Amino acid sequence: MKRPCLKWCLWAGLALAVAFAAWVWLWPYEWNPDHGANCEIQGVALTIDRSYFWVEAHLTVNPKAQHDLSKPVFLQTAQGHRLEPADSTFASPDGQLPREIWFKFWLDSTEIAGPLSLHLNGGKLLVKSNSNLPTRSAFFTSHRW
Repeated sequence: MKRPCLKWCLWAGLALAVAFAAWVWLWPYEWNPDHGANCEIQGVALTIDRSYFWVEAHLTVNPKAQHDLSKPVFLQTAQGHRLEPADSTFASPDGQLPREIWFKFWLDSTEIAGPLSLHLNGGKLLVKSNSNLPTRSAFFTSHRW
């Protein structure tokens, strides 16, 4: 009698694990990104360096869109500070326009304590939505950190 129950519980656990993995895999960084930005955030890497923070945003350029290099790119903090990227990396197939972009920013503890938004191509993308001060280096796949 115990074997059918155990078998059913294992199948139910497996189904839940697969459903959770699919949900995490398909969950976007931001549900309604600004289409004016021509990009979507895929993830953000946070590296703590003493009392400072490196924030590196990985973006993909939307299909049938391109990143305009003539427009400014900056990260805006909750206090209104505009930070320019400390580093930018562009990736593309040979001879084509960039399809992936990484922007890296250097922030102190007062700047990272609030929400952050990335401004590019005349649009705005939400990088961080809450006011928590991060306590560890991590890679985020959602703006709720």
